Amino acid sequence: MEADVATLAQGIDFSFWGLFARATLTVKIVMLMLIAASVWSWAIIFEKFVTYRKARREAAAFDRMFWSGEPLDELFDQLGPEPAGRSDRVFAAGMIEWRRSHREDGGLIANAQSRIDRSMDVAITKEADTLQRGLPVLATIGSTSPFIGLFGTVFGIMHSFVQIAESQNTSLVVVAPGIAEALLATGLGLLAAIPAVIFYNKFSADADRIVGNYEAFADEFSTILSRQLDA
Repeated sequence: MEADVATLAQGIDFSFWGLFARATLTVKIVMLMLIAASVWSWAIIFEKFVTYRKARREAAAFDRMFWSGEPLDELFDQLGPEPAGRSDRVFAAGMIEWRRSHREDGGLIANAQSRIDRSMDVAITKEADTLQRGLPVLATIGSTSPFIGLFGTVFGIMHSFVQIAESQNTSLVVVAPGIAEALLATGLGLLAAIPAVIFYNKFSADADRIVGNYEAFADEFSTILSRQLDA
């Protein structure tokens, strides 16, 4: 009897593909959903790594140009009204409104300072939205994947118990494959959720720091323009 059980156990494929192939249609759909969610989250993770690294590099390069002592008008003429860098676009938004606020006689239109500040705030908001794009997806995957995997596990175990009742055989060799298939869904749920949660927290903090640097620059730039207005 024990030899027959051992022979039966050796004939069962407990690899990932073997467990997936034996799973019910519902559990297969759950597994495919979790695999797709994991691939989606890793695509966002790699994209954010590239985006944030580029944003920090652009900000450092712009800071060097801005504090090099070059006149603001010449720096703006060099960058243009639609520069590629994120920090450059915040600066350009302020300079465009600065130039629009000048009258033909050389004076400034009333409330020029507040309009310049609002223009830079709008530019910062746009850049913040771009930087944070995709983060809600990571948050959703991180919070829902374990429950989706748990649903697959519960359904798989329920199906295994039904098979046990129908076959009237409670041998571990008979029970183990069905339970293993069901638990695989939970494992895939955690595999999708854990990286999503970790990198969501990391990227949220990174985005806040980058946007905070934009806001600090906007305040410094506004102060410089305020001095020129007072002069």
